[in-house]
Amino acid sequence: MDSYKQPSSTHGLYIVTIFCTFAGVTMALVPHSIVPIVPIAFGLIPFAMLLVVYFPVPIGLLFIIFSFFRLHEAIPILYPLHIPLMLSVATISTLGWHILISKKIIPYCRPELIIFLVFVVLVFLGVFFASNRPLAIGYFQSTYIKIAIMTPLLAWILCEVKHFKLTLLMVIWAGLIIGFITLFNKINAIGLVEGTRATIGREIGSVLGDPNDLSLALLLPFSFAISLVVTKGMELRFRLLGLLATITLFSAIIATQSRGGLLGILAVVGIVGYRRVKSKTLFFSVSGICAFALFIFAGISGRQSGGAAEAGIDESAMGRIHAWEAAFGMAVDNPITGVGLDNFYSNYFFYSTYWDGKNHAVHSTWFGVLGETGFIGLGVFLTMVIITFKTSHNTLKTVNFSEKKYPAIVRAISEGNFAGLLAFCVSGTFLTQGFTWPFYILLALTASVAQFVKNKEASNDCFNYEKIS
Repeated sequence: MDSYKQPSSTHGLYIVTIFCTFAGVTMALVPHSIVPIVPIAFGLIPFAMLLVVYFPVPIGLLFIIFSFFRLHEAIPILYPLHIPLMLSVATISTLGWHILISKKIIPYCRPELIIFLVFVVLVFLGVFFASNRPLAIGYFQSTYIKIAIMTPLLAWILCEVKHFKLTLLMVIWAGLIIGFITLFNKINAIGLVEGTRATIGREIGSVLGDPNDLSLALLLPFSFAISLVVTKGMELRFRLLGLLATITLFSAIIATQSRGGLLGILAVVGIVGYRRVKSKTLFFSVSGICAFALFIFAGISGRQSGGAAEAGIDESAMGRIHAWEAAFGMAVDNPITGVGLDNFYSNYFFYSTYWDGKNHAVHSTWFGVLGETGFIGLGVFLTMVIITFKTSHNTLKTVNFSEKKYPAIVRAISEGNFAGLLAFCVSGTFLTQGFTWPFYILLALTASVAQFVKNKEASNDCFNYEKIS
């Protein structure tokens, strides 16, 4: 059966971006007294419907990009345009159309998606038993419900090489934008924390206003950028883009002075180097020297918290230890459901063994999940991470074993995905990532690439069902 022909995803991305920008600018800048908004909105509906039908992949990816990288918060002119809201409506519409009506999106089950669903159910049930239910409901409605819906859908819509290519390019370009803004803020001393740590949008309360969360957002494109540089057979233009992004993102993560971010860099660079350096003794020797040099170069010792001026175990480290103790206490008191989604901070006072006058974040993925979902939730979450990591590793081995069978883009996204998962596991010790986008994007990509490879290994022909662009 011939493949279903649709317009190019890249062209679709351009059209969707132009449409969203035009609609947003019209609503935000044109006075209602001059140009009535409602008639214009109704006039644009047919064009919006065409975008919904023909370009589901670019729309879905744009929604992920804006939700994760918070581009509308990083670029002030975009903030009043309500782009995420428009993209959320468009995404739900296009995916609903192609799943229920056109049948172009064919859902499938994989172990990582099944265990993800189990974890979502546990989180949802925990909302009703949360110590502060309004907080849990608020976070679930504003963030986690989007993750719960988009993770499997992202896995289902990415089913061709051109989809993986578009995903790589969009993630890297979005990372470049955030990286450039981070460096600009650092150079111009805008929104610095503790006088040295770069942030974005701190004055408007953006998620990127926390240097640790900002470094986390930069790690995902960093792993993909390096994979573009080192993958055999990659086109020169993509290698150059990867090199530019690698340098920019590396510098931006350094500017945040996040220890979790530095560990993530070491994990990504380490696994890429380990797979290519034959002498492991040389590899570990050089890695140790580079890790020490990176710590010095990043200026961690100059931080007001966690710097060299603090004797013994520094204040930042002790704060984490106290937070982890509090998380364990929350799980002991609530072993099945935890204290509830987004409830760690509000419960810190009741479970901390040391009170310094203010609540603290947990600064650990593992302890964060433990405190907010209990021992059962942590067990399911760890199972989900292990299954995803194992699937990604097996996929990487398969595509590298048959280099001629798989194009460079597939090999690049496989390695970038694996490196990103490793960075998540390492940096997760110091960064709170359990209920934010990074891991779930990696899970969705793992499932989609693994399903692509599974179909490719089963048959040398293209998929025997209709595809979308």
